[in-house]
Amino acid sequence: MTAEGGTVEGEALVGGMANVGAVFRHGGAVERPAPRTARALHAHLRALAEQGFDAAPRPIRLTADGRERLTFLPGDVALPPFPRWAMTEAALGSVGGLLRRLHDASAAIVVDARAEWPRSLADPEGGTMLCHNDVCPENVVFRDGRAAALIDFDLAAPGRPVWDVAMTARYWVPMLDPTSAADLHPAGLDAPTRLRILADGYGLAPQDRAELPGVIEQATASCRAFVADRVAAGDPVYVQALSERGGWQRWDRIQEWLRDHRGVFAAAL
Repeated sequence: MTAEGGTVEGEALVGGMANVGAVFRHGGAVERPAPRTARALHAHLRALAEQGFDAAPRPIRLTADGRERLTFLPGDVALPPFPRWAMTEAALGSVGGLLRRLHDASAAIVVDARAEWPRSLADPEGGTMLCHNDVCPENVVFRDGRAAALIDFDLAAPGRPVWDVAMTARYWVPMLDPTSAADLHPAGLDAPTRLRILADGYGLAPQDRAELPGVIEQATASCRAFVADRVAAGDPVYVQALSERGGWQRWDRIQEWLRDHRGVFAAAL
């Protein structure tokens, strides 16, 4: 995240579509609204650190007014419209490598089955590993041009590793038709090549590569349903974004483009 101005609460951090205006930095700590799964999530973040994964915030405490304090992770975060430095092939490969590091650490941690993990962007097939589910540019901290840390685990839920890769590909390749991609991404990004770079950076296994194009279509449908739920609830951020980015016709176009290019993506992988 990036700091914007100073307030009595600390430095306001901007970025992303959730918790707008409610995230503040206090020196080496970040204070933000706590997700419903905060206790289970904090236990998972501590377990990640015990596994040697140092690229996620560490919990400090929960406050009585429903907020959480986490360690601040210094670096650069790409905000829309996304700059070219964040969309280089080297940056993309490093995102894949960082996600693989997260998954290798998470695979050794038993998921808390008692927690009511959010289902809005979760893998519908479930799984035994906690996925991040929201590795978008606003949630990746860069240092020296490479992905160095992940933030905002609010949507984490059990799922398959390939689901997390698919969700990440949606944002970083991006898996969008050229018209939709032009809204926030630099021009000239080659989606099939970039999908392979992400998969190579992650070290995706052959079977998962074969499944990935279909899982991306599945993940896109889940993201559309997520937006529909937010719009139906009257969330002003999502209502405005839907209106400004072409409405439901944009989602129709994206899904048709993914279906039409499924073979191209499979060949690239």
